[in-house]
Amino acid sequence: MLGMEIAILSDPGGRSHNEDACGHWHSDRHLCCVLADGAGGHGGGDVASRLAVQTLLETFADQPTAGGPALTELVVATNHRLLGQRGTDPRLRDMHTTVVALVIDFVDRTAHWSHAGDSRLYWFRDGRLRQRTLDHSLVQSLISAGVLTPEQARGHPRRSELQSALGTKPEDLQISTSDELVPVAPGDAFLLCSDGLWEFVGDEAMEHALGSAATPSAWLESLERLVREAVRGRSSHDNFSAVAVWLVEPPPDEAA
Repeated sequence: MLGMEIAILSDPGGRSHNEDACGHWHSDRHLCCVLADGAGGHGGGDVASRLAVQTLLETFADQPTAGGPALTELVVATNHRLLGQRGTDPRLRDMHTTVVALVIDFVDRTAHWSHAGDSRLYWFRDGRLRQRTLDHSLVQSLISAGVLTPEQARGHPRRSELQSALGTKPEDLQISTSDELVPVAPGDAFLLCSDGLWEFVGDEAMEHALGSAATPSAWLESLERLVREAVRGRSSHDNFSAVAVWLVEPPPDEAA
């Protein structure tokens, strides 16, 4: 068995409304975390992100997934529900949302994840970044083609242009998933976050903040400070949200 510590941050930033949403569900065996960054105007963004988080968590709780492909099916079903909701209110016709979901099996000590859009998952081991998701975005395609460096992409004028998000026609929806169940261990840390956070906090800064933090909450507090320092003086900046998960050894009486 594994144990966990978890913390959540969601801040409107310099905006009047927070269109990010995040949450988690867990049982004795499973943890499911979901984060979404909505858009669409007229309140549609916050509706889309909340609907994505609620649908994924409720569906997972009814039938936990056993791997990335099954989790991807839940994301597809969530997209279908969001498309149906768009048809109920003209004000919601343009709403869409990114999504990233992480599942951990405490018994088998494995993890899997899926995402659509540019909300990211980071996986750290021994304080170092081991893996992160690749965005479905124009600038990521330019990075992959060798046209831009990751640092150049952070300030690119089209950095928010997505190539996939929930609210997209099924035939156009791109979802990326972990291909296999990933073995995890005590000391591993995961971060799910929206672009309002990672745009201002590089990989090395995340590692440094992680190494200096005693708890997941302290880690997120450090990341929040970095965002606020980076946007100081700006009249407006995006919402930023994150979910931090640390895997730990369970107490002795729960280890069996």
